[in-house]
Amino acid sequence: MYENHAGSAPPLPARIVAGTTVAQLRGEVDLHAASTLAARLDELTAGTCPDLVLDLRDVSFIDCSGLGVLCRARSRVLARQGRLRLIIRDARILRLLRLAGLAGVFEIHTGWPASLDAEAMTVTAAG
Repeated sequence: MYENHAGSAPPLPARIVAGTTVAQLRGEVDLHAASTLAARLDELTAGTCPDLVLDLRDVSFIDCSGLGVLCRARSRVLARQGRLRLIIRDARILRLLRLAGLAGVFEIHTGWPASLDAEAMTVTAAG
C-alpha cells in the first residue's frame, strides 16, 4: 500500500538533495498502490534529464505490479536521458529483482549513493 491514504500527505513525498530528486517509499508497493505511485512517478520524471533516487529501504513488499511501476519509471527516465537509482537494503527485495531478471537493469545501491552529499539537502519539495 506504500502508505497512501486519501486526503493525507502527498502520495510520494520527494525532496531535492544535491540537485537530485529523492523519494522514499514505505510499506507495500503492490497492486493497490500501483496506479497512484505510477502517476506520482510520472510527475517526478516529466522533465528533461530527470535524476531520481527511489529510497526503498522502508519497503516491506513489492509485487509484480510494483515491479512494473519501477520499470515504467526507468523507461521514462531513460527516454529523457536521465538517471534512476534505487536504494535497497532488504535482501528479499534484492532477490526478487534477481529472480525477475531486473537486478542488472536498475542501478542499485544498498545505502545512500556516494555521489549525493547528505549535507546538501534543501527544503525544496519536488513535484
